[in-house]
Amino acid sequence: MAHDPVATAAHVPAREPLAPEHEHLGAIALEVRHLAAGYPGFPPAIEDINLRVPVGELVGLIGPNGAGKSTLFKAILGLVHPSAGEALAFGVPVREARERIAYMPQVEEVDWDFPVSVLDVVLMGRYRAFRPFQRWTRDDHEAAMAALERTQLAQFAQRQVGQLSGGQRRRVLMARAIARGARLLLLDEPFAGLDAAVQHDLVEILDGLAAEGKAILVATHDLSCVANSCDEAICLNRRVIAAGPSAEVLTAEVLTTTFQRHLLTVPRTDLMQFVSSPGTAGVGGED
Repeated sequence: MAHDPVATAAHVPAREPLAPEHEHLGAIALEVRHLAAGYPGFPPAIEDINLRVPVGELVGLIGPNGAGKSTLFKAILGLVHPSAGEALAFGVPVREARERIAYMPQVEEVDWDFPVSVLDVVLMGRYRAFRPFQRWTRDDHEAAMAALERTQLAQFAQRQVGQLSGGQRRRVLMARAIARGARLLLLDEPFAGLDAAVQHDLVEILDGLAAEGKAILVATHDLSCVANSCDEAICLNRRVIAAGPSAEVLTAEVLTTTFQRHLLTVPRTDLMQFVSSPGTAGVGGED
């Protein structure tokens, strides 16, 4: 029996992406060269990865389950040891630029039952190096509270972090990344499981950060968000399938190769939607 195509939920953009022919501001915040990484006893999770994230831009990283998005982030940061290649941040090896980088993991990787407050979690973003019995300074507290204000969580500063909703937890992790004062943000699935209104709010926050000259790489399964809100897109399935301005990269051919299923791009007024057959494997879920 034939199935009718099913459209993804419309994404109402919270920001206007740069035009496809836009010029970079100059500096490249992140450059990955021929990076490969994986886990013992398994084939490489990512191979020969080459990509760049310019300063002042929001870049979407998309791919199916198991494409290697989370592994790529961890290999860039050195949390997974690369078997080949290198990652540079602002022209130097990532290990020499850690203070300028913030990482937001997936919410599933965090122990939300740990007895700490929302403010405590955000203050953790202020760590530069581990020092026993470190005391937070006034600047640390001001930066943490400013990040909570920006993510609309200031009223929950003293609440136990496990009492928050899923959307609030993601905003806490984003606040921690903001509090760090980093110039490069790596965000792993910040929109997963969020309704359209909450996602819209988070994209607005990212838009403000990009306008301040921050570089942001976001791993997501939300194709409409990348198409309608990200300046550039990187399609990943163990290797980079395509990269460049979102309007040029997210074609039916590239998406079919990336997700290994037939996807069509469907214009809807000034937005872009995607349709696929419900009889095939989904594109959502964890990496």
